[in-house]
Amino acid sequence: MQQNVQVNDVTRHVLVLPDRDAAEDVATELTDLFGLAEEPQLVRDALAGEDDAEDAQWLVVVEDPDARLDPKALDTLAADHDGWLESP
Repeated sequence: MQQNVQVNDVTRHVLVLPDRDAAEDVATELTDLFGLAEEPQLVRDALAGEDDAEDAQWLVVVEDPDARLDPKALDTLAADHDGWLESP
């Protein structure tokens, strides 16, 4: 008799911030508050056709393989920095 084994997909949270400074602050706070094993990744997200780096949003990507991070807490942290948690 064969049993099905469930593969655990890596849960990823994406926080959208208005600028690099806010993204760096959030990444530091996430690491301090939640004791993350991996440092969050910062990604510049330029809108299509945008040439000005000042107009870019910044993403903080957090890997959460054990799904232990509370999305509401992440959204609140992002909101404190004029950002939001992207819906999956």
